[in-house]
Amino acid sequence: MPAVVIGAGPYGLSAAAHLRARGVPTRVFGEPMASWSTHMPAGMLLKSTADASDIDAPRPGHTLADYCRAAGEPPCASDWDLVPGETFTRYGRWFQRELVPGLERVRVVAVDRGPGGGFEVKLDSGESCAARAVVVATGLTGCAYLPPQLAAAVPGGPTPAGPVSHSSQHPDPAALSGRAVLVVGAGQSALETAVLAAEAGAAVRVVARGRAAVGFGAPPDRQPRLRPRSPFGRAWSLYAFAEYAGAFRFLPAPARHALVRRVLGPLGAWWLRERFTERVRVVQGRALVRAGTGPGGRGAELELAGGAVLAADHIIAATGYRVHLAAMDFLGHELRAALARSGRAPVPLLGAGLESSVPGLYFTGLPAAASYGPLMRFVAGTRFASRRIAASVADG
Repeated sequence: MPAVVIGAGPYGLSAAAHLRARGVPTRVFGEPMASWSTHMPAGMLLKSTADASDIDAPRPGHTLADYCRAAGEPPCASDWDLVPGETFTRYGRWFQRELVPGLERVRVVAVDRGPGGGFEVKLDSGESCAARAVVVATGLTGCAYLPPQLAAAVPGGPTPAGPVSHSSQHPDPAALSGRAVLVVGAGQSALETAVLAAEAGAAVRVVARGRAAVGFGAPPDRQPRLRPRSPFGRAWSLYAFAEYAGAFRFLPAPARHALVRRVLGPLGAWWLRERFTERVRVVQGRALVRAGTGPGGRGAELELAGGAVLAADHIIAATGYRVHLAAMDFLGHELRAALARSGRAPVPLLGAGLESSVPGLYFTGLPAAASYGPLMRFVAGTRFASRRIAASVADG
């Protein structure tokens, strides 16, 4: 029986390439770089540096810089080279063509235990296949998070047509031109969404709930050179999260979950500061109380602690993503129940090789962050995850 990889983003493609390089027959299901092409805004730049944006491959010649040279695109090699989201999407698709041929553009609708061991994987094409190992690499799908105050305003879910949406629902910032928009959040997603909307002609205010001022990182020439380099920046703590991710899972569960939430917290990229301060106003340090439609059912309004009410045409929640097993509805009830019992949390608890408590079922990317730390939130984590998954499946 082959292995199956569900998802064709950076983590799924990297895992599949490593599995095949080890001689493991592997079927890969999904649209290549789907989240990057449909849920990231046009004009976005990656916060990570170029050399921290490589999808890990089993052999040389497949870095982002390699792609740029092969495609004749502007170089992406130094800390000063900013990486457009569109370039990264094209890189991922090139990586797929080079290392993961035969990708099957179908959707997995169900994964259950197989009658003779392993797993039964059902596809929306009507086909079913057996697999001895399944790697879940579904990325951010189904993980968009809204604070309770915003979620209560849209019981049917966020949508650009309603009073509240999520930042992942705005691939075209130009659609916001001429509108008054409130962006809730203070991280890179919020600040860049605000800038892109403002540059497209929207009147934008950012509502930052934290007490600290909206912040931005330091440019490369101002980062402390005596501290070790990591994919996230120069700091001993960040270096430890990147280089010793394997030890992260031995921390107590409360510490792991707290660190994943807080490490690399809200902070904009250094190159965004000038564009932001010129175009976007900030409402600082005010807790959310309520959101809803405006008077007469038109527009939107956001009530803050202290009684202030902000009116706008629309509210965008740039409040990140949270993994929850309930969102992985393609996993059979028995599998999800087993994962929930072992993890005692709405995320799978992973052991060595990123294997879950269900033998043969692996998780990579964001769902692995609760076990292996913040490295799994970034493309740089493919180097850690894919090699271990491939080794575990090949030796299993």
